[in-house]
Amino acid sequence: MKKIKVQEAVGATLIHDITQIIPGVYKGPRFRKGHVVQKEDIPVLLNMGKEHVFVWDQASGLLHENEAAERLARAAAGTGLVLDEPKEGKITFTAAHDGLFYASEEGVLAFNLLEGVVLSTLPNHYPVQTGAKVAGTRVVPLMIDENVIIQAEEIAAKSGKSLLEVKPLRSLKVGIVITGNEIYHGRIEDRFGPVLRAKVENWGSVVLSESLGSDDVELIQKNIREQIEKGAEMILVSGGMSVDPDDVTPAAIKGLGAEVVTYGAPVLPGAMFLLAYLGDIPVMGLQGCVMYAKETVFDLAAPRLLTGERLERLDIVKLGLGGLCLECPVCTYPRCSFGK
Repeated sequence: MKKIKVQEAVGATLIHDITQIIPGVYKGPRFRKGHVVQKEDIPVLLNMGKEHVFVWDQASGLLHENEAAERLARAAAGTGLVLDEPKEGKITFTAAHDGLFYASEEGVLAFNLLEGVVLSTLPNHYPVQTGAKVAGTRVVPLMIDENVIIQAEEIAAKSGKSLLEVKPLRSLKVGIVITGNEIYHGRIEDRFGPVLRAKVENWGSVVLSESLGSDDVELIQKNIREQIEKGAEMILVSGGMSVDPDDVTPAAIKGLGAEVVTYGAPVLPGAMFLLAYLGDIPVMGLQGCVMYAKETVFDLAAPRLLTGERLERLDIVKLGLGGLCLECPVCTYPRCSFGK
């Protein structure tokens, strides 16, 4: 890389994109990397405020920013991602399909600890749609020591998994069990079922069937068994999740021999959340807040289960950081701090 005066640059090859900014009109590359400077380019460059430019004089062992970014992107990218061409030294990752964005927190940190390397991403488990921007990478200098990029590639290889990927949500058959004597005996109208059905269908899954159960352990268990016999791949049990004497949903799920991952979550709203497994079938006990709050712990956990992830207690505990919903008058989730 060599720095020369603009007036002396005719015939030289630019080593970087040169951005032109016309307020309110245009911002973008006026001259691209690899452009051979012509005599008529000189006044344009001067009018852009450029007194000097960097031109090719590549030393051994150095990589240009574009090549470095391409290698970083290839090292970090997993499935479900599309990489664009380098623009002004940066490569953008976009989602190839709808789903959840997954990032290796350790891998992203290790990349960014390398001097001169930048890997910027959406928060982990962020819901995205096709074409959404999810990450970007570049190096800070125009030329970087190739050994730094080799280190990044080694970090990605040693991780044993992709640093970045977008996982699609599977379409599962979901069984819903509505509990509560007041609903079972027709004293009040069920408002839980429609909410759960809307969420399930919005995630691309289908409600296999809904059943009603009173605050009776055996009846709740019978309904769960029947849903599984019908082919349910996920079970949602609504209500009966508090410490009141009539709330027996947790006892019913445990009594089936389910592996209880957690009863309780550091998320508000959603503290009385229960997650268990009957074999490979996730069973969730959902408290009343799911019925009226726009977003709860259910919205953080269920999509991850739909990607095929098997959540452990530590996964739920980690939700505490960012687990406070501010209950904004107009909900902007996921473009907010909840779950991040």
